[in-house]
Amino acid sequence: MISKEKLIQLLPNVLQETNLPLPNKTSGKVREWYDLPDGTRLIVTTDRLSAFDKILASVPYKGQVLNQLSAWWFEQTKDIIPNHIVSLPDPNAAVVKVAEPFLVEVIVRGYITGVTSTALWYRYSLGERSIYGYGFPEGLQKNAALPEPIITPTTKGGATGHDERLTCAEVVEKGLLDKKTWDEIQTAALAVFKRGQEIANKAGMILVDTKYEFGRAADGSVVLIDEVHTPDSSRFWKADSYEARFSVGEDPENFDKEFVRLAYADKGYRGDGEIPSMPDELWAAASERYITIYELLTGKTFEAGEYPVEERLAKNLNKAGIQVAK
Repeated sequence: MISKEKLIQLLPNVLQETNLPLPNKTSGKVREWYDLPDGTRLIVTTDRLSAFDKILASVPYKGQVLNQLSAWWFEQTKDIIPNHIVSLPDPNAAVVKVAEPFLVEVIVRGYITGVTSTALWYRYSLGERSIYGYGFPEGLQKNAALPEPIITPTTKGGATGHDERLTCAEVVEKGLLDKKTWDEIQTAALAVFKRGQEIANKAGMILVDTKYEFGRAADGSVVLIDEVHTPDSSRFWKADSYEARFSVGEDPENFDKEFVRLAYADKGYRGDGEIPSMPDELWAAASERYITIYELLTGKTFEAGEYPVEERLAKNLNKAGIQVAK
């Protein structure tokens, strides 16, 4: 494992953004996309960390972990549904097939938990018993496993700029997707989630819930895109302590980026107002957690890429035939 001191030393050199001489740059919270001449697309995963819909900081090796972990999961699930990955020319970059993203985020939940406005437990704690079109009985305990994983879709952004809850039926009723496509997506999402839970369990973790994105490839097929089962898109708990903590009403030990949210919440920040500063040790700890999750899930030793990333990225892209520097 890379020492905490080394991780703190790297903080000034984290990959916060890229400015490659490629057309049609688009930036998300964490990823940046560029069009390539052959009709594919380059995705660069930065080290930016977001929570509460805000970019809070950048974390050493976070982009590499997300990029390589997603690629690993795409490989583990390609027998269930095809994905958009073509190649990984750099630890922080992927060449992907262009796919038109569907306007529905597919959230799969295996447990009743969460405190955000779209979370199952939050809605249940308000007294709701019909949530996302599913009926829930009285007397459920926070963090309990559901009888079977369920899909709770949301819009992307919606009229308010925030994700808006949908029932599975509304996806078709509102014309967001046709029934055949939506049925195909639901079947794939549940199968990928099951595969994820099985692999996570072997690694001593519980895959609690996750977000998938799907799109339409040029050949008309439905493909899995974006990221899969990363600490950004998924909630993980430690498996060995779950039962004991659940039995006494304690929250499970989280093993994702939730501890960063909790650190901000402890300072009274939940997304509004000025973002409080945090010690370098928090970001070093976040880096350690991302790396540890990568190693536990994949069974591989994390091989840290060189910093600063920009120089290495340009060199590797040129080597792969993507001309970005002389």
